[in-house]
Amino acid sequence: MKPKLDKQESRALAAIILGLAWPTIVEQVMQTAVQYIDTAMVGALGAQATAAVGATSTVGWLIFGMISAFGVGFLAIIARVCGAGDREAARRAAGQAVLVTLVVGTAFTALPLALSGSIPAWMQVEADIRPLASSYFFILYLPMLPRTASAIFGSVLRAAGDTKTPMKVGVLVNFINITMNFLLIYPTRSATIFSHSFTIPGAGLGVVGAAAASAIAYTWGGLHISWALWRHPMLSPKGASLRPDKQILKPCLKIAFPNMLQRFGTSLGFVAFAAMINSLGHISTAAHTIANTVESAFYIPGYGMQTAAATLTGNAYGAGDGQRMKNLASIFIPIEIALMVVSGGALFASAPALMGLFSSNPEVISLGAVVLRMVAVSEPLYGFSIIVEGMMMGVGKTKEPFFYNILGMWCVRIVGSFVCTQLLNLGLVSAWACMIAHNALLFVFYLAAYLRGSWNPLREKASAKS
Repeated sequence: MKPKLDKQESRALAAIILGLAWPTIVEQVMQTAVQYIDTAMVGALGAQATAAVGATSTVGWLIFGMISAFGVGFLAIIARVCGAGDREAARRAAGQAVLVTLVVGTAFTALPLALSGSIPAWMQVEADIRPLASSYFFILYLPMLPRTASAIFGSVLRAAGDTKTPMKVGVLVNFINITMNFLLIYPTRSATIFSHSFTIPGAGLGVVGAAAASAIAYTWGGLHISWALWRHPMLSPKGASLRPDKQILKPCLKIAFPNMLQRFGTSLGFVAFAAMINSLGHISTAAHTIANTVESAFYIPGYGMQTAAATLTGNAYGAGDGQRMKNLASIFIPIEIALMVVSGGALFASAPALMGLFSSNPEVISLGAVVLRMVAVSEPLYGFSIIVEGMMMGVGKTKEPFFYNILGMWCVRIVGSFVCTQLLNLGLVSAWACMIAHNALLFVFYLAAYLRGSWNPLREKASAKS
């Protein structure tokens, strides 16, 4: 076993970690920024337009949660074989990723399109908004094959250490989305800049234009990342068989299935949680919605580091290098906690101002600032959980995170929120306290897994031999 790292080696490994993480962080920053801009551009059309766009968003979380689970499976497998230096196995796995993308992408195109007329009714959307919500949903899910390619092929490339290509594709997708929004949502209009008047062309399609803009951007992104994978020097599936390969698919699905159940179960939990919040009245609903939007931006550094943790830990596991896995953990965790301390501190300090960007109602701002400051204090705990979960995904351990997340979501957040909001009438602050308790429980679970060493299969094997 290799000796522990000295300071110079630790700095070098930290540089590798940050070099792998920063493109993912930039990609997620861009996605969050575009979500803000999209919301504002559609919001200018009125409350009904906003409702039509947001009415079916939770269905999208369910769908993409399941698709992303396949990406987790391929990330673990490909990171492992890349670490072992097995280029042929990496190429075969990339070929199987193409097969899964074709099958899953086709299935998740046919099913949502077939149900697009019924989903708004199932989601209890107001009757006069349902036709518009249905049209938006149908157009948005037409390009599911390229969207599936973006999700799965992005994970394949990241598994081989290429985080820059998905970042570049994601940035361009967002730029195309904003540009097409600008041209398709609004009608032709005049503008004046520095005393110069000019005409801006526009299709005036409203909500339908917003859906079409996203569909065009997603299609371009899927095609571009498919081309990038095709040309990749190590992963290119060119000439690879598209017949099912049990040696690749069996371990991939073994990893992906628990992660899929985890994402499905937690997405349903978010729906139930939101429904309880909605019952508290429009002030609580507005404060909760805006606070969630604000909070999501402050988790970006954590999730960027999680991708790097999964890739590098998977590489080390494939190489059979147990000491490197320990070294990675000893560097990842302090960096992650430091990032989340800074992020949490910034959120705590800026909570009222950030709430004020999205609402002028003093009650909404005040309530939202309180819950944001509550969750800001818990961010370092959540950051630790994110990293350990990422390392476990990298080595293919997805069963434990499934149980941790489902227990936390349903036994703590949902049950606790039901008791607090529906039985005791304690309001939004109590519901967010249950959410923070959920995060604290995850910290306890992942800390125990880390201290026991159960996150590390090489340590488990060594213990079994001794």
